Amino acid sequence: MSLRIKEAGEIVIYVPYRTMQGEIERFIEKSRSWVSQKLSERERSIRETKRGFAPGESFFYLGEPYPLSIEPNGDKGPPLKLSFGKFILDQSRAHEARDLFAQWYKTEAKATLKERVDYYSHRLLLFPKAIRITSARSRWGSCSGDDRLSFSWRIMMASLDVIDYILIHELVHIKEKNHSRRFWNYLESIVPDYKERRHWLKENGYSLCL
Repeated sequence: MSLRIKEAGEIVIYVPYRTMQGEIERFIEKSRSWVSQKLSERERSIRETKRGFAPGESFFYLGEPYPLSIEPNGDKGPPLKLSFGKFILDQSRAHEARDLFAQWYKTEAKATLKERVDYYSHRLLLFPKAIRITSARSRWGSCSGDDRLSFSWRIMMASLDVIDYILIHELVHIKEKNHSRRFWNYLESIVPDYKERRHWLKENGYSLCL
């Protein structure tokens, strides 16, 4: 038996088929203190990463932190841009900061993720029918039954290694529609260190937020 706390906070227990109810309950009771500790750590981490959109606050892009600068937009350019190693937000639209950041990440995701999916599609000969960018908070990627891929724009905050793991994971689902041993073996043949990238996402996925 195993227990997992998912990115959105749900507690999931995996047990072998036909496991007795009493054995499951004993396992839950034995895991209670561990679950409580992990949930407390998660809540603390979420509080620490809550965005205030204040000058100097760091925002991640492709795994790198960039400080926020709020300035008058004298050249009438975009209300939010990444320039000279920092995010620059138009002072007159600071009250829209969250929405502007979300739109900025979404625009970057549409270009970057499509380009990288195209690259890996041709390398692996696995071609999706379409690519969609979503605002999902914990489901980083998905592959539909008819091979349409969806990715959350939030993954643009992660490093390229983690992003590529998510993209390749969903591309492999075009070939293998489940998480069978065959799926994981094939994924490992493409991304030998996928477990480390997957572990990072499980432990740090909560930080990919606005």
